Amino acid sequence: MPDTTSPDTFISLPQLVRLQADARALKLPSAKPVRSRQAGLRQSRQKGRGMTFAEVRQYQPGDDIRSIDWRVTARRQSPHTKLYEEERERPVLLIVDLGATLYFASTGAYKQVRSAQVAALLAWLALWAGDQVGGLVFNDQDLAVLRPARRRKSVLRLLDHLATHQHRGEAPAPSPEASGPGLDRALAEVRRVAHTGSRIFIVSDFMNITEHTPTLMGAISRHNSISAIRIQDPLEKALPSSGRFAVAGPDGPVWFDASNPRFQKAWQQKIESHEQRLENCFRASNVISATLSTAEDPATALRLLLGPGGRIA
Repeated sequence: MPDTTSPDTFISLPQLVRLQADARALKLPSAKPVRSRQAGLRQSRQKGRGMTFAEVRQYQPGDDIRSIDWRVTARRQSPHTKLYEEERERPVLLIVDLGATLYFASTGAYKQVRSAQVAALLAWLALWAGDQVGGLVFNDQDLAVLRPARRRKSVLRLLDHLATHQHRGEAPAPSPEASGPGLDRALAEVRRVAHTGSRIFIVSDFMNITEHTPTLMGAISRHNSISAIRIQDPLEKALPSSGRFAVAGPDGPVWFDASNPRFQKAWQQKIESHEQRLENCFRASNVISATLSTAEDPATALRLLLGPGGRIA
């Protein structure tokens, strides 16, 4: 039975809060307004960003005539133009999978611990960048929805759910009703919660994708920027060449012999099949993805993954 007091098996709320220190070495871009001479009509590289009124000033050559404020022009008897600020503060949504398949690791920390750590780091980074922070945290039974807000209290609520939704004790056996489509249910909820132009991170092992997952992701990515961070254990890439190993299952440990050629072949075929499905899923839904191993330190890995705009490079 795993030691639930170990931070490699289960990470508590105080430990997630203390990740602020690790997050200070990382940086997401700040939310500073950018001046524009007109209110839109040209396609923006940022999906769904709006424009807010800043001020009126005297018309200058080159200003778009559609931005002329005719009331001020008539009152002051000289042309005046409206100036706008592009909205840069945007909601950051963290979709965090803490399902049964993440209660596992052959090395490093359990996948559920890495998932919670990555989400906590991203939440602190987004808050310090001036963005609103919210999320959807789910396991095989529960789904918690936290609407984005730019408050430290909102981040702490998110971290509390990351702690309470982790599994403890023996490996959980998901019910038939809950098995598999947990991620799909969360993605369907995101479509209702997310505002256009949100920055969305999906943190999961993506072991339970279905035929509906690409469609759900694609519908969200059309109006938002989505990055997928996959939490993976080394055993999910390849088996060791020899030795007997036990993997926890709903009916107890399952032993396998890595030196058995037939077992090695079947395992590799299963891995390759899933990898192809996952690659097709991300490609079809236009989602940027990266992988973080259970053996890696999350802060170190995120430093390499986060690129300009907080997206995964």
